[in-house]
Amino acid sequence: MRWMWSVAGLAGVAALTLVLSGCSEVGYLSQAALGQLDLLRRARPVADVLADPGTSAAVRRKLQLASDVRAFAVTPTGAGGLGLPDHGSFLKYVDVGRDYVVWNVFSAPEFGVQLDTSCFPIAGCVGYRGYFTEAAAQAYAQQRRAAGRDVNVGGVSAYSTLGYLKDPLLSTMMLYPDATLIRTVIHELSHPSLYVKGDTVFNESYAVTIETEGTRRWLDAHGTPELREQDRLAQERSAGFEALLLGARHELEALYTQTLPDAEMRTRKTAILTGLHGRYAALKSSWGGYAGYDDFFARGVNNATLGAVAAYATMVPDFQALLARVGGNIPKFIEAATVCSTRPPSERAGCLRAE
Repeated sequence: MRWMWSVAGLAGVAALTLVLSGCSEVGYLSQAALGQLDLLRRARPVADVLADPGTSAAVRRKLQLASDVRAFAVTPTGAGGLGLPDHGSFLKYVDVGRDYVVWNVFSAPEFGVQLDTSCFPIAGCVGYRGYFTEAAAQAYAQQRRAAGRDVNVGGVSAYSTLGYLKDPLLSTMMLYPDATLIRTVIHELSHPSLYVKGDTVFNESYAVTIETEGTRRWLDAHGTPELREQDRLAQERSAGFEALLLGARHELEALYTQTLPDAEMRTRKTAILTGLHGRYAALKSSWGGYAGYDDFFARGVNNATLGAVAAYATMVPDFQALLARVGGNIPKFIEAATVCSTRPPSERAGCLRAE
């Protein structure tokens, strides 16, 4: 699901930027720095993990796949690869030892879907706070609830530090289906090649474009019919679920523009969220009962949940137009996108379309 990639792609940037900033929030700074350093300290070269007889067959297979995709991504285009810059990430592996590497906390007003933001020197303003322990995330979430905010806490399995650190492959990534792992490796490796502070839509649309094109090329060259079908089905379900959530988000946005007593506003808000649950049940039924998104609803759906479902990929058609103009050449695409990234935010999409 694309909006989930956007969260994963930026989770951990908060940790890095706090390490590099003069942030006075010592507790947050400490957990962020220690969490990131712990991963780097425990990471082992992938080659060593593959050669270790104690490595399970399942992890060995996934690691080999991730390594093969990484090599494909950073191999020059003339040699059959994507030509992404090699920043040294994904050459090591770390067993995280838990279900998620980071837990993100999103919060929003009771009657609004715009996320509360935190701002950092490198990443700019982002609509979440990331914690390396669930307990710390839940403690912060409780503070936000006490302040009257809608809150959602979600676990994250992968992230990028944008090339500032050499990110290891994570054990949490090895739990992905093969098609998702392929997409994740390409997506995360694309972020360090271009990042615009504070412009999530631009950054994520850029990464999704490379992810989509890179995965297509990988599957064409190395995929089996079964793997291609796995990816097609996953993307179809993702698009359907994203459309469902964006629909509810738009309904809430329209509601919150009205001048109504708080009690009536809460009643209508509840009705919209109840309707969302019903529509999800119907969508799930159309999938033959596929339950892959049940956990999303189990955490509770509210303004913070749907606020995170921003249309991160809305500029993908603009980036795809640029990719087509440069003949599918990824390095040239990066150069041209970088030029557009220097334009004011309101002009970036037009620049990508050569307007």
